[in-house]
Amino acid sequence: MNHLANSTSPYLLQHVNNPVDWYPWGPEALQKAKDENKLILVSIGYSACHWCHVMEHESFEDENVAAVMNEHFVCIKVDREERPDVDQVYMSAVQLMSGRGGWPLNCICLPDQRPIYGGTYFRKNDWVSLLFNLADFYKTKPEEAEEYAVRLTEGIQQYESVDLVPIPDAKYSISDLQFVHKNWQKYFDRVEGGFGSAPKFPMPNSWLCLMRYAYLMKDEQTSELVQLTLKKMAYGGIYDHIGGGFARYAVDGRWHVPHFEKMLYDNAQLLSLYAEAYTWQPNPLYRKTADEIITFVLRELTSDDGAFYSALDADSEGVEGKFYTFTKPEIEEILGEDAALFCIYYNITEDPNWEEESTNVLFRKTDDSELAASLGITVDELTAKIEASRKKVFEVRGLRVRPGLDNKVLASWNGLMLKGLCDAYRAFNDDNYLLYALSNARFIQDNLINTEGRLSRIYKKEVKGGDGMAFLDDYANVIDAYIALYEVTFDEDWLQLAKKLADVTITFYYDPAGGIFFYTDDREQLIARKTEIMDGVTPASNSAMARNLKKLGLLFDEEMYHEISAQLLSNIVPHLPKYGSGYSNWIILLMDEVFGVYEIAVTGDDAEKYRKEVENRYIPNKIMLGGSTGSLPLLQNKFASQTQIFICRDKTCGLPANSTAEALKQIEA
Repeated sequence: MNHLANSTSPYLLQHVNNPVDWYPWGPEALQKAKDENKLILVSIGYSACHWCHVMEHESFEDENVAAVMNEHFVCIKVDREERPDVDQVYMSAVQLMSGRGGWPLNCICLPDQRPIYGGTYFRKNDWVSLLFNLADFYKTKPEEAEEYAVRLTEGIQQYESVDLVPIPDAKYSISDLQFVHKNWQKYFDRVEGGFGSAPKFPMPNSWLCLMRYAYLMKDEQTSELVQLTLKKMAYGGIYDHIGGGFARYAVDGRWHVPHFEKMLYDNAQLLSLYAEAYTWQPNPLYRKTADEIITFVLRELTSDDGAFYSALDADSEGVEGKFYTFTKPEIEEILGEDAALFCIYYNITEDPNWEEESTNVLFRKTDDSELAASLGITVDELTAKIEASRKKVFEVRGLRVRPGLDNKVLASWNGLMLKGLCDAYRAFNDDNYLLYALSNARFIQDNLINTEGRLSRIYKKEVKGGDGMAFLDDYANVIDAYIALYEVTFDEDWLQLAKKLADVTITFYYDPAGGIFFYTDDREQLIARKTEIMDGVTPASNSAMARNLKKLGLLFDEEMYHEISAQLLSNIVPHLPKYGSGYSNWIILLMDEVFGVYEIAVTGDDAEKYRKEVENRYIPNKIMLGGSTGSLPLLQNKFASQTQIFICRDKTCGLPANSTAEALKQIEA
């Protein structure tokens, strides 16, 4: 057993019996490298990563490979989800060296943590050869290693950085949005939806951005593209048609074969996307998809105390996707005479549709109405039979060996899921969704916020309130979630908590000289203090904070929040035309600047009833506030015996309306 036995990370514990003398990231390993003048081997992955498991089996479980690693290196194993700050540094290094990145991420560093070489997955023979060469290089040419480390570290420190840009006097305009969108269009796949060819990632924030763009700009082509993508994803094999929820991405260009790991952060954001899409275009498919995401998360990623776990593995019994896929004979044995219809519906064939594993990935091609007509049955008959068969297949699938669970509880991802539940409650008015949201909100408040008001990234049952160590994305996503929870409850305690957390980020993470937030506070010094700027599979922590501060500035009439948000956006606007998906959350903020944000205040005893009515209308650029009482600046002198709705914008409110229809006319005007 190596030095990982006391780790809380399921990923690190997977490596505890490797013959490699692994250390967790920390002072002991880093000091050992300095004392022994050994290169550091940093290997980064996460528990649901398929190729991480492959490299472990091929190399890290091999006694001979481990002997080479142990002799020449201090070996450190890192869970990227627990230490995204370490991952950011060495991912930047690998991307600078090779132009690409991914996991497993393996970086070779000098004893002072500065990298000299890195890559992702290596085959065993290539890995051993590389290790010998690097050890010899450091031994025989230490000056060259030092020179390379200097250049690479300078690149890491400058990677994904922006300059301070004066806040423009001129307002942003629709033409700015059109220019960004025009450049983004070249990446659209108008046949299969999504971006580019293969692999295809859901990128929920990008589609949220494009959905809002389509609506606000009255762009019918973009509207059709968004609807195509939402349908293709929900129909594709990337979606679990038996148990609900999405896999991380599709390895092909038509959403058919997934990389089977199921991540909380993907499903949380896709829940928000499909919920908002339902308000925009009330397609039953969107509601069904959102409902089933929630069912999946509650069933498989939720603890008894309301916390959300991180992920399900891609593999079971050492085979990727084995839990989720079926041969046609297996379906026939389960369903008998009902198998034929089920196989037509989900494209299950005698010759497997996933040739690599000789099995079938379930996916849909045809709408229910079209398929029912071709089969000579009604839509109700079709859906009833498919639903009954799904339940039988689900029961049998449940008897299989399940994929591994990563039961880490991360503040950042819990914030995303809490926001998703709030968005689902807004769209569908299901009181259960609010109950689930409140349960998780209280869990975060009780277990991840310490007495000093500092947030903790990782839940540790034995440490009440956590250790106060968190990253900017933890704060950003939890703040966003608490703002959303206020908007659906009008309970100002949640909003005050969001404000307190925002103030912590400004104190400990914001750099006024650069007009940007650092990803880390200043308690642990890595070789670079990074800033997260580009949106990816999740929004960048800086874009999320910029949007949070915009909302908080409006809700609390706090000019400092407005100024920081405006400065962040000003710094990034010159970069937006480069690639929309890399700046989608910033583009949403830019749309709020161009079109303005409606502040809709609902006051009085029937505020909740009226709030629900307002939410039925798609208004993406709005914030909601109100209740029967309230202390926010905008609510002052707006309480009367009769419930009223105020539509405010740019520090000006219209006349109070006594009905939702009357109030919404002020937006249409």
